Amino acid sequence: MAKREVGIVKWYDAGEGYGFIARKRGEDVYVHYSSVLCDGSDCILKEGDPVEFTVIEGSSGLQAQEVVSIKYAKK
Repeated sequence: MAKREVGIVKWYDAGEGYGFIARKRGEDVYVHYSSVLCDGSDCILKEGDPVEFTVIEGSSGLQAQEVVSIKYAKK
C-alpha cells in the first residue's frame, strides 16, 4: 500500500479537470479530476488547498491518486 502524502494545490483548472500539487518533498505531481475523492461542489480543488494523496508513476510521470481535500475531510 502506498504511503499517503500531504501537499498544497499549486494550480488547478476546473474547466479542463487537471492541475498540479506541490509536495513537501520531491517534484510536483499531476492531478486529474477523476482522482479526487469527494461529494458535491466541494470536489473542485482550488489553488492553495491542502490535500492528502498517494503518488503513482503514470505513463507521463508522477500522478496523484485518491486525492482528499483536508479542509473538507470528515472527522
